[in-house]
Amino acid sequence: MSQVSKGVTVVDHPLVQHKLTLMRKKDASTKAFRQLLREVAGLIAYEVTRDLPLETVEIETPVAAARAPMLAGKKLVFAAVLRSGAEMVQGMLDLVPAARLGHIGLYRDPATLGVVEYYFRMPAELEDRLVIVVDPMLATGATAVAAVDRLKEAGARQVRVVCLLASPEGLERLRGEHPDVEVWTAGIDEGLDAQGFIVPGVGDAGDRMFGTK
Repeated sequence: MSQVSKGVTVVDHPLVQHKLTLMRKKDASTKAFRQLLREVAGLIAYEVTRDLPLETVEIETPVAAARAPMLAGKKLVFAAVLRSGAEMVQGMLDLVPAARLGHIGLYRDPATLGVVEYYFRMPAELEDRLVIVVDPMLATGATAVAAVDRLKEAGARQVRVVCLLASPEGLERLRGEHPDVEVWTAGIDEGLDAQGFIVPGVGDAGDRMFGTK
């Protein structure tokens, strides 16, 4: 069962919460953190795709002809925010291997604190596809807002956001600027520290999954 309020779904399945706790531990290895992130991402993907449209098609089973449901419409898009979103999305592709994959490269300018785009590549016909933004941390919300801004500029009309953890501040900012964009997450933590990290959080998700710190 998942908790839903104000456009935000917390996936509180016991397996998700158990794996999230393992990821929170500071002594979790790089290998374990990366594997757990993929597993949690796959479980969240199950929830965020729960309402995908279906159509009935004619098939042949080994026994007889049958009418059966299949996904309808254009393939959905996973839009991975680089760098850590690209790793997280692998677990989602295990569940939806036919999904299209796009990438958004964003970083925070240390001087202006603004979000700078350095890469953007998406599948065609975004206006006809469900686009799911994937980024482990929704902290200040600046990156998520910039990603959604850019996708809408490129024609996307149906956008959702998936993250491992969110802060109340980040959710308020994203939902305030894009009230039509719903969020799926494994948890909403207490808030942000002075450096903008989610507390208690998991630390820097990118450094932990790539072993770069």
